[in-house]
Amino acid sequence: MNLTLSKPKRAQAPIEQDPKWRAVVARDAAFDGKFYYSVRSTGVYCRPSCASRLAKRENVAFHDSCADAERAGFRPCKRCKPDQAALRDRQAAKIAWICRAIEAAEESPTLAELARKAGMSPYHFHRTFKAVTGVTPKAYSSAHRAKRVRAELVRPDTSVTTAIYDSGFNSSGRFYEASNQVLGMKPSDYRAGGAEIEIHFAIGACSLGSILVARSERGVCAILLGDDPDALARDLQDMFPRGRLIGDDAGFARLVATIVGFVEAPALGLDLPLDLRGTAFQQRVWQALREIPSGKTASYSDIASRIGAPKSVRAVAQACAANKIAVAIPCHRVVRHDGTLSGYRWGVERKRALLGRESAA
Repeated sequence: MNLTLSKPKRAQAPIEQDPKWRAVVARDAAFDGKFYYSVRSTGVYCRPSCASRLAKRENVAFHDSCADAERAGFRPCKRCKPDQAALRDRQAAKIAWICRAIEAAEESPTLAELARKAGMSPYHFHRTFKAVTGVTPKAYSSAHRAKRVRAELVRPDTSVTTAIYDSGFNSSGRFYEASNQVLGMKPSDYRAGGAEIEIHFAIGACSLGSILVARSERGVCAILLGDDPDALARDLQDMFPRGRLIGDDAGFARLVATIVGFVEAPALGLDLPLDLRGTAFQQRVWQALREIPSGKTASYSDIASRIGAPKSVRAVAQACAANKIAVAIPCHRVVRHDGTLSGYRWGVERKRALLGRESAA
């Protein structure tokens, strides 16, 4: 009997292992623009994230570009529009245009007016604006008005009243109610460079070097770490160029001792009234930092997601770098996505020491 031995068939990877097909099944927008897929039964090609009904695998082919898919005889899907800019890019461009409209308006537009201009419902517009910018339309408008009024107040040829109305505030009374939050002081004091602001401060020593603590009438406005006490004092002077800096206060020294105690033993905890001076976005980031438990860390992308702005990782990092209140706003608890330490305003070694102590506690 003659036996014919057939060649063993080469094992084929299961279809499910194809990363492109997995991306289509998951409708993963991260792959949009990297490839496209066509469906033989419908004659169309789509983005990986297309929300259309999932086609059968045997009807699907992959293409590197729209041109490749169209040369193969397929037409663009009318739902995901693969031949046009991605939805998120179109939304970003539209929201950028709306931001310019907010900045050019004499008075703050209402949510309904902005939504109508964007061609969206107010609910959808509010969600989209916050997803793209990281703040609500109202917060963006308020931050821009605050920026405008600060710029107007430093002009010597403009009265305070004119600066208020030219910045989009339709009521001086309403502005004065919010002036402490907008400027951190009265408009006349801001124009004078904070000349009437009293800042009590003291410089102490801890295991991390020198530490400066400063407080306004609203709360702690600076906790600075460094090697040179004189340099810390100069930094504070730069923050309040014409403010009244008051040192050598025996009562204030107790506050410094409390903060130094927390630096040395994080288990003691720290609960202080803070005078936060920053944009609406920065303040949202700083609040998220204060919610990170002692002994834990979070990545910049974690913080961006927590504040509802997952695409604002770089802006989150910039807000951390702008923090002037060390340990009380624990920007040292933010690390890279792989857990390694990133930059720290007061030095990576201080960051490592703080995290080590909190972890041990």
